[in-house]
Amino acid sequence: MSDHIIHDVIVIGGGPGGATAAHDLAVQGHDVVLVDKQGRIKPCGGAIPTKAITEFAIPAEQIVSRAHAARIIAPSGKTVEMQIGNIGYVGMVDRDKFDPFLRQRAADAGAEYIVGAFKGLDQNPDGTVTAHITDKADKSKTHAITARMLIGADGANSAVRRTAFDKARQPPYVFAYHEIVKSPARPDPDRFRADRCDVIYDGRISPDFYGWVFPHGEHTSVGTGSAVKGHSLKEATRKLREEAGLGDAETVREEGAPLPLKPMRRWDNGRNIVLAGDAAGVVAPSSGEGIYYAMLTGRLCAEAAVEAIATERATALKTARKRFMKEHGKVFFVLGMMQYFWYANDKRREKFVTMCADPDVQRLTWEGYLNKKLVRRDPLAHLKIMVKDTAQLLGLARTT
Repeated sequence: MSDHIIHDVIVIGGGPGGATAAHDLAVQGHDVVLVDKQGRIKPCGGAIPTKAITEFAIPAEQIVSRAHAARIIAPSGKTVEMQIGNIGYVGMVDRDKFDPFLRQRAADAGAEYIVGAFKGLDQNPDGTVTAHITDKADKSKTHAITARMLIGADGANSAVRRTAFDKARQPPYVFAYHEIVKSPARPDPDRFRADRCDVIYDGRISPDFYGWVFPHGEHTSVGTGSAVKGHSLKEATRKLREEAGLGDAETVREEGAPLPLKPMRRWDNGRNIVLAGDAAGVVAPSSGEGIYYAMLTGRLCAEAAVEAIATERATALKTARKRFMKEHGKVFFVLGMMQYFWYANDKRREKFVTMCADPDVQRLTWEGYLNKKLVRRDPLAHLKIMVKDTAQLLGLARTT
């Protein structure tokens, strides 16, 4: 195995972020070890923009369905349908198949893949780091894997982060829960459509986040999230299923996990460790989108690790976060403010859904989501939206 070799990089965690980092490193000819414990599927709506599909060469067979619209549902039951039009689509993936595909792609590219659990690390006098991994097939067997750099991509409860960083350093969370159910063969189109994502803004479903019904071809993800203690996510999900006509649908599996909603202020330890994806808190506020951002941060961390090795300067690890925040920091700030204000109560949620009916809001929302940038080329549309937002805030706009 790898126990007596000094590798270039160890990647802990084989989700979208870790698998992307390992794949990129292997393709470039670097000696990389990917470690994943397998057996865990993150609760996830499974939505990815067309930008992710092209940027990370995701094959068509991994896209189990395509959503061409989103239906936004207010506390009153009022609905707004947001059609994407001809600018793209939202691809839907099943994480139980998508994540293994990414890990296998990394292995096929040359990454050494070990199925095991991270148990701790040692910092060595020569500047390398040794990760201790318990073998999944034989728990009495432990690998001591040494590398020049380590990428921690092991999720929101990152053991790498807890081991290598101050334990008090962690991003704020909501707890997400969803149920994967079999999609209906003959659904009521007023309640469920196979090419539409439903997003529910209702305090009964979530007092501080939202609920979702995302079709995945043969299966559908139904779930919600909240940071409010005592709020029953299972009961909220039951309501979502009933309202979508999925109350009697066969349940395939149930999953729950924390969902971080703010990037950490520091992703590296200043020496030889850098965090990616959920471990770094990189999930979009307001929307909870994480797959694209995990893959992007995995790529950025891989590039930073390579630079740190080549230059022998640990400060290069900081470039992963700097590059990400330069490109996406404003988007995350805007989404965070949206969640803080518009998700505060049902009166504001109602107004938020009303605003979503505006054609300018819809167009800029879809362009921003699919391309992962704030749209700056249409200042008149932004001005119109600002005026309409102000009218909503001051109660001068009609909500029906």
